[in-house]
Amino acid sequence: MFKKLALAAVIAAIPATAFAQNPQGAQGGAASGLATGAIGGAVVGGPVGAVVGGVGGAVVGAIIGDNTPRFQQYVVQQNVPSYTYAEPVAVGTVLPSDGVVYRQVPAEYGATQYRYTVVNNRTVLVDPGTRRVVQVIE
Repeated sequence: MFKKLALAAVIAAIPATAFAQNPQGAQGGAASGLATGAIGGAVVGGPVGAVVGGVGGAVVGAIIGDNTPRFQQYVVQQNVPSYTYAEPVAVGTVLPSDGVVYRQVPAEYGATQYRYTVVNNRTVLVDPGTRRVVQVIE
């Protein structure tokens, strides 16, 4: 019973904006990752698992689980040219404003506000507002 009450408290603590829809009409990657991670963490680890799962889910971004290899294959099939960047590409890297083409992620791979591109032959998800890499697709 305590676990159910704690789970309800954690879910109630997730801001309503995490469930709000973005302008394209689909939930954002970090927000939906937060909610999914919190619920999944609660199932596995109780209240503490909900908190840890929520934080982990928010960090992961939009392309998760079985969608990751399928999305990578999609990008290869699209024959997206790779942008050559002189620095290592990792989460947090801010890409230049010129020369990089950002493409919309098809809805079948998860609703996301992020865009994708290929940099140094690696597929990355990028926040279009900041050009910051939020996920490197492995």
